[in-house]
Amino acid sequence: MPLTVLSVSYPLAPVSESTAGGAEQVLAMLDEGLTGAGHRSLVIAQGGSQCRGTLLPVKAPGFRLDEDVHALACIDHRAAIKWALTRFAIDIVHLHGLDFVDYLPEAGPPVVVTVHLPISFYPRQAFQLSRPDTHLVCVSESQAWTCPAGAKIWGVIRNGVRLDPYQPPRVKGNYVFALGRICPEKGFDIALDAATECGIPLVLAGTVFGYASHQQYFEDVIRPRLTGDHRFIGAIGLKAKRELLAGARCVVIPSLVEETSSLVAMEAMACGTPVVAFKRGALTELVEHGRTGLLVDSRSEMAAAMEAAGNLSSSLCREYAEKQFSSDEMVRQYLALYSRLAASSRVHIDSDIEKVA
Repeated sequence: MPLTVLSVSYPLAPVSESTAGGAEQVLAMLDEGLTGAGHRSLVIAQGGSQCRGTLLPVKAPGFRLDEDVHALACIDHRAAIKWALTRFAIDIVHLHGLDFVDYLPEAGPPVVVTVHLPISFYPRQAFQLSRPDTHLVCVSESQAWTCPAGAKIWGVIRNGVRLDPYQPPRVKGNYVFALGRICPEKGFDIALDAATECGIPLVLAGTVFGYASHQQYFEDVIRPRLTGDHRFIGAIGLKAKRELLAGARCVVIPSLVEETSSLVAMEAMACGTPVVAFKRGALTELVEHGRTGLLVDSRSEMAAAMEAAGNLSSSLCREYAEKQFSSDEMVRQYLALYSRLAASSRVHIDSDIEKVA
């Protein structure tokens, strides 16, 4: 039976395949999977977002991002969700934002919340929800283990990536590649220092969002390290990302937080490129140390790993990605969850109607 699913993005980031945030990319893949399977996909996201289903646009903020801008954006999201629930016969609401408690509908159809980020990033009430029929999904086992006692976690659905667009190249270049949001917790300054230490150029791509702390980090910490052959190339499209991932000696992920997942690591391995990362969070689940990448504990170890990564097998990385990281499996699991929750909700509604009759 076809479903109508309302997916709700984080208010301050657009949805598309090339958005820097993993949550927005996962939402885009689920939107595509829903429409491809014959379901109706509605997406609440910034105007200008790219989706296969029906975009219900909300106003995009300006460049400056702060608490006041965020508060107004949450108000817009609450209004958009309320309007959608009155306008459409929605079977499932799927929330992806870190701030979902600010616009969680009080009643209505089942709600799925994907917990994309480290548990410590969320307010305590996110794991003490009183709303019935609300189901939290983690994206890795290591993330689920860090949830507070009593948290109502439905289970784990690991992220995935589209494999076909990412293919190993014929020839590798002599550079390391880093990609993501340019902010302090991502640790790109450490990657630049490690690359300087081992004498390998680093290409850094990503978005510097309009948060004051992000801007200051780039200007005060990243820019002074862009010496020699190191380069910052800003936000990039899919074609450039595929080429840079595939051509790199390795992809480096120097995150200072317990990463819950890493689409960049998955895409790198799909391109036959090993991953060098700090031994934190879900990266220990995603990377097979010594086979598909190298897990390290310090800057000096990272520098040595950048050099050693050239000895790892490109074909083994690709084979591992094919077995572990297909977005098709991620989409299949979410669609199964949607169908199960929608069917259960219909049974409860029918039961209530019978009691009234």
